[in-house]
Formats: sequence, C-alpha cells, structure tokens
Amino acid sequence: MAKQINVFLENRPGRIESITEVIGKNKINVWAFTIQDRGDFGLMKLLVDKPQKAYLLLADKGYACALKDVIVVLVKDKSGNLHKLSALLFKNKVNIVDAHGYVMFSSKEGICTLDLNVKDTKKIQGVLTKAGFKILDDEDLAAYR
Repeated sequence: MAKQINVFLENRPGRIESITEVIGKNKINVWAFTIQDRGDFGLMKLLVDKPQKAYLLLADKGYACALKDVIVVLVKDKSGNLHKLSALLFKNKVNIVDAHGYVMFSSKEGICTLDLNVKDTKKIQGVLTKAGFKILDDEDLAAYR
C-alpha cells in the first residue's frame, strides 16, 4: 500500500514554503500534492519518494501531520476509465472519502490516489486488480518516475 502525508497547517503566506523547504533540503522528491483550504487552516497532502522520512522530519519540526495508507491505482489515460473505476467502487458499496489524480502524459497513464471508506482494503484491491487496474505501492510509484 502507498503512503500519503497529510499536513495540517495555518492558512497564511509562507506555511507551504516552510514545508517544501524541509522536504527539499532533505532530498525528498514530491511526486504529487494537493492543498485544500479549510478557512483559517489548510491541509496539504503529499505523495513523496520517502514518505516515512518526510513524515518524521515534518513531525520533528512540529508540524501536525499524519502518514496515511492510500490506494494508488494506475489507470490508462482513456475516456471513460475514471467512470469505470468509480462505478466499480460504487458496485462494491465503497465510498470515496478523498481522491486526487494526475496523468503522466509520457506514458499515457493516470495515477488515482484514493482514500476509501472500506474495512477490507485487500479485498477491494483484489476487486480492482481483477477488473484490470494496477495497484501501486510506494516502490511501484518510484519505478514509474
């Protein structure tokens, strides 16, 4: 399973820069990120090449952060494939709590990072794999770089 770092931060200038400074100085590569506005606070979610190290460094600097298991699904960049993925999850009564994705144009593949409300993650990973989707862990993500 892949790991995502969730960092809770005050919504003011310089907070994102302070996080990227810690990550960059320690030679941690950011593969994907999202930033969500929550009023006075925000949430930054990161996929990085060294999630455990990044988490420990940020926590040591006093950031409120969490290392979260997420399901990362490789999806061919083709019309209708996001629907195929979401329909399969719906059919299996799985709620998508949070998601973000991007397309690697050079390989014509999409990466969908999913936070799912499901008790048996191995079962849903099996369902996704059986339907032709590939599940990526942190090592697999590194190989796609």
